[in-house]
Amino acid sequence: MILVNGRPFLEYLIENLKENGFEKILLLLGYLPDKIRNHFKDGESFGVSIEYSVTQIENDTGARIKRARDMLDPCFLLMYCDNYWPLRADEMWERFKRSRASAQITVYSNKDDYTKDNVRLGENGVVEFYDKSRASHGLKGVDIGYALIKRDAVFPAIDSGNVSFEGTAYPKLAEKGELTAFVTDHRYYSIGSRDRMQTTKRFLARRPAVILDRDGVLNEKPPKAQYVEKWSQFKWLPGSVEAIRLLRANGYTIIVITNQAGVARGIMTKQEVEDIHKKMSGDLENANLSLDAIYYCPHGWDDDCECRKPLPGMLYMAQREFHLDLTKTYFIGDDIRDKQAGDAAGCPCLLVSKDKSLLDLVGAILGNSVTVSQATG
Repeated sequence: MILVNGRPFLEYLIENLKENGFEKILLLLGYLPDKIRNHFKDGESFGVSIEYSVTQIENDTGARIKRARDMLDPCFLLMYCDNYWPLRADEMWERFKRSRASAQITVYSNKDDYTKDNVRLGENGVVEFYDKSRASHGLKGVDIGYALIKRDAVFPAIDSGNVSFEGTAYPKLAEKGELTAFVTDHRYYSIGSRDRMQTTKRFLARRPAVILDRDGVLNEKPPKAQYVEKWSQFKWLPGSVEAIRLLRANGYTIIVITNQAGVARGIMTKQEVEDIHKKMSGDLENANLSLDAIYYCPHGWDDDCECRKPLPGMLYMAQREFHLDLTKTYFIGDDIRDKQAGDAAGCPCLLVSKDKSLLDLVGAILGNSVTVSQATG
């Protein structure tokens, strides 16, 4: 119930569940249960149905879940109430069905060493080892909750007594090859420690943001296998500057990501790409406009990087730096690789075409044709 930007943290979790189609929620309570029940009641005002299972304060997760067994569906989603991650329920469910595992946890890849690891994964996302203490060697990735669980298959793995659910059941399931992972590069946010609160507040404030491809969206796209090698070849597309003005007027963070394989091919240097971006930003500054960031991938097709679209690496770079919720951040591109990158990151994705310019798409996002008309007039 701790307030984040004036709202109880639990409200954000319930709102995200509703957005993903969940209709029924069971809250397992111990400490000050009446404060929570009095606030959420039966959930009707939040658009869901909420039930409660209340046990002693000292009860750990294993005891609480066992006590609530008869209130649980045969397959259910288990969440930690101090973590927020933008849920992708449909994708998780499809992955879980294909795996035939007894349980599927959500694992943050932790490539940025955001926290301490507690799992080791094998092929196809199978959890080989789970260590709640985080003390073992060779771990990579961290369980953030959001677990899909087959009730009758998992309950026998919970030790008797007042025990941790994840600390007892998950290691046993991993040992038998019955625990799998949905791995995400999208950072999660927590109220579990004071040092995380400021970034969590920033993330849940959800300043609107849009991510734009460069060539073919902002400027004229060169022919296939050719590149904008110098500033004289950079030509703004009609309406693209007006689109940036419109986004700025509506308080949007604006980020550009672009593949620039010409660097890897020796056609241009990183410095030349950065000079183009510097002049591009200068053009916008002359119009009293700006971009918040530009990310580019200098790698070639065979360089095995994580940032070259259709891979979503640059989207995740932007997510971590600006604390974006990518499930609520539009990515606007112009070809199938952009769509694939956006889908992989969970972004709603729109494509510029001959019939729809960046300005048209921005107008559609904002739903404000009057403002669009003023911006182009």
